[in-house]
Amino acid sequence: MSFAIPEGYDVLIPHLVCSPCTEAIEYYKKAFGAESDCAMMSPDGQRVMHAEVKIGNKVFFLADDFPEYCGGASQTPIALGGTPVTIHMYVEDCDAAFNKAVAAGATPKMPPMDMFWGDRYSQVTDPFGHCWSLATHIRDMTPEEMQQEMVEAFAQADAEHAS
Repeated sequence: MSFAIPEGYDVLIPHLVCSPCTEAIEYYKKAFGAESDCAMMSPDGQRVMHAEVKIGNKVFFLADDFPEYCGGASQTPIALGGTPVTIHMYVEDCDAAFNKAVAAGATPKMPPMDMFWGDRYSQVTDPFGHCWSLATHIRDMTPEEMQQEMVEAFAQADAEHAS
């Protein structure tokens, strides 16, 4: 790494807007085992301007919504009616991670299932509107094997939708 990237940080860092941010930090601790020791409050002490949260060895940033900035547009997924972004996380046990996230308050989006690319995979939406995918790698596959299994999976899904 160069001096331009602080030690302990990656080149790409997700930055999530969650309101209330203090509750989001506690949710991520409970649901995903996150750690956080950095939260800078706004001058009025009511909202988080910047927080750093770590899951495993990856840092991501959080902040409360500040709709009075950014041209008055709210930035939370809930205010925007959803998000096109999914935060992917590999875990030791997809089923246990899914159940823990749901027990902590997430909405199930896709239950754990074995996927054609070799992962056991699931999705949840956290209480702040962010989508998370949780996966456990269960088998190595060649690109050709993945392609063949994808074709078979889509054909099966098409047949189920047709009936």
